[in-house]
Amino acid sequence: MSTPRPLFDGQERSHGSLGMMDLVNPATSEVIALIPKCGEVEAHEAASLSAEGFAIWSVMSALDRSKIMRRAADLMRGQADSAAVEMTREQGKPLAQAKGEWQASADLLDWYAEEGRRAYGRLIPTRAPDMRWAVHRRPIGPVAAFTPWNFPAWTPMQKLAPALAAGCSVVLKPAEETPSAALRITRALLDAGLPPKVLTVLWGDAPAISAALCAAPEIHKVTLTGSTRVGRILASAAGQHLKKVTMELGGHNPVIVARDADLATVVPLAAEFKFRNAGQVCVSPTRFLVEQPLYADFVAGVSEAAKKLRVGNGMDADTQMGPLTTAGQLSKIEALTADAVQRGATLEAGGSRIGNSGYFFEPTVLSGMTPGMLAMNEEPFGPLMLVMPMEDIDAALSEANRLPYGLASYAFTNSMSTEREIVGGINAGMLGFNHFAMAMPETPFGGVGDSGIGSEGGIEGMDAYLRPFLVSARVA
Repeated sequence: MSTPRPLFDGQERSHGSLGMMDLVNPATSEVIALIPKCGEVEAHEAASLSAEGFAIWSVMSALDRSKIMRRAADLMRGQADSAAVEMTREQGKPLAQAKGEWQASADLLDWYAEEGRRAYGRLIPTRAPDMRWAVHRRPIGPVAAFTPWNFPAWTPMQKLAPALAAGCSVVLKPAEETPSAALRITRALLDAGLPPKVLTVLWGDAPAISAALCAAPEIHKVTLTGSTRVGRILASAAGQHLKKVTMELGGHNPVIVARDADLATVVPLAAEFKFRNAGQVCVSPTRFLVEQPLYADFVAGVSEAAKKLRVGNGMDADTQMGPLTTAGQLSKIEALTADAVQRGATLEAGGSRIGNSGYFFEPTVLSGMTPGMLAMNEEPFGPLMLVMPMEDIDAALSEANRLPYGLASYAFTNSMSTEREIVGGINAGMLGFNHFAMAMPETPFGGVGDSGIGSEGGIEGMDAYLRPFLVSARVA
């Protein structure tokens, strides 16, 4: 594994203005590399480069941009195995999940490569015969993009693909814990023909970098995938300079299990998707609101499934769940579990740290949850399945909508009337029935309330990087 280094104008930086920092393997707690730590100095340089890159990239034809992006997607697919190893070493997820994420990211780049060729404007019927009204769609300008550690390839690509397709340049700051995937994506784009100034990658002192980029006059848009707390900080900083934002923030996603649901379907899916990536997924199903007739059988089924999961180093072929990515996340999960048990929850499975090295925690099922418990109010972002009995669908909807979050929501039912009731009553950006798969290139991905501003994915994701430009002309 090569040491990750920031990229400026296509060139690596071996040191940062703030020195060096540790890169840690979450499965062993060992330092695997010393990497450069950037700060305000590099952020200002990156912003300046982005303005130069925008002048080059924005005037290229959509077809030429598309060709570069598609070549890069093909290059990425050829690197799936090595990319997965890097991602697992830095983030912890099992190799199979890392490889799937990498390949899905290449698909996302491919999709937007084509969508960029369909960024159509329109003609508007005028009020006078000698007038012509035309609406063009122009790239919004250089973009500052901030991404987290839980999906180190997918989340950067959710921003890079539509921004590049629209004709924007990008300053990308991936998480300090997982920089390699963003670097590998960038190198694939450069090898495919992307002009080097179009994309800069840096990391280090996150508050200093974000403050500098939000204030930089060269940057016209700020986009973040992260916590609600950080989203408020960046949205406020961008707002001071009247910059547009897209914020994909936290969630505390409810799952309504109706009394007519098929437990043979619900239980294995719930265990698979709850503990995927050790629960470190913004759309992870978390609050399971189960109608009373199915409650006991559901708790028994998911508890048995959780106990059977193989937890270990993501590099091992038989591992089904890896470690949490940071020591802080491990401490948070321990505290939330202890609080729930102290307040009366029943520990049905798991509940403890595994071993003394690495950040491993057992797949955990807690039943008898109540609204006053911390885990029912703070996004766990870990392997906690919280189960609460519900009298009816109205009660489930009330609990589902109780929190200010509104990212993903899920429901399992075979009743059309129940489906209609949930569709009409849920407050969320996304709703899945009888499955948990949400993020696709073609579909919008975003929430309401404390879960964010705007959407990524689909045509909505493309719109976020374009601005309308009206040309009104009087003709002879």
